[in-house]
Amino acid sequence: MNPLVAEFIGTAVVLLLGTGVVANVILPGTKGNGAGLIAITTAWAFAVFCGVVIAGPASGAHLNPAVTIGLAAVGKFDWALAPGYILVQLGGAMLGSGLAWAMYRHHFDLTDDPGLKKGVFCTDPTVRNFSTSVLSEALGTFVLVFVILYIAGANLEDAGKTPIGLGSIGALPVALLVWTIGLGLGGTTGYAINPARDLGPRIMHQLLPIKGKGNSDWGYAWVPVVGPILGALVAAGLFLVVGN
Repeated sequence: MNPLVAEFIGTAVVLLLGTGVVANVILPGTKGNGAGLIAITTAWAFAVFCGVVIAGPASGAHLNPAVTIGLAAVGKFDWALAPGYILVQLGGAMLGSGLAWAMYRHHFDLTDDPGLKKGVFCTDPTVRNFSTSVLSEALGTFVLVFVILYIAGANLEDAGKTPIGLGSIGALPVALLVWTIGLGLGGTTGYAINPARDLGPRIMHQLLPIKGKGNSDWGYAWVPVVGPILGALVAAGLFLVVGN
């Protein structure tokens, strides 16, 4: 698979499942209504697992502009390829969230609360404070990128030092990492920790014909973009200082 296609499809699957679980939990009349934070964080984690399994062999499964920037900053990825990766990640996020809306569109009509409708697509802080929200997103993304930089490849070696791939098991550490970040650091902003994850669906919220959807809160939209990028750069800087 072409790396850009892999990033596009992988990110689309992550957002289809991720925004899908949010819709299932917070929209009225669904089977999962009221399931709560554990359901959301668990499904997001394993959505990432699915995306990494799909894209990993072809592209390295960044699925996140912050990861792409972090890897490039430490010399593990070519800066020249970064814009293409980021563009298809954004497009995949738009597609995935759009498909989730198409599936749950009738449940959107069952609520008059524009906050619930928007909450399916993008993050929103519990306390409206930009500096705290940027810190939250930066810190969560710092943990994400810093740990990813230290995750070893999913390989064992036999007696002759021949690598033995472990296949999809290699995606599990990243899923567990995202799960932990969601539970530990996701309570203030909803842990975008991924500019494409928030911006792509926010654009779709703006574009889709959702009845009574309200505004897309573009005044906050820069936070889950800038915060994760800052966190990724700090993680990369620390990695370069302390080394392997």
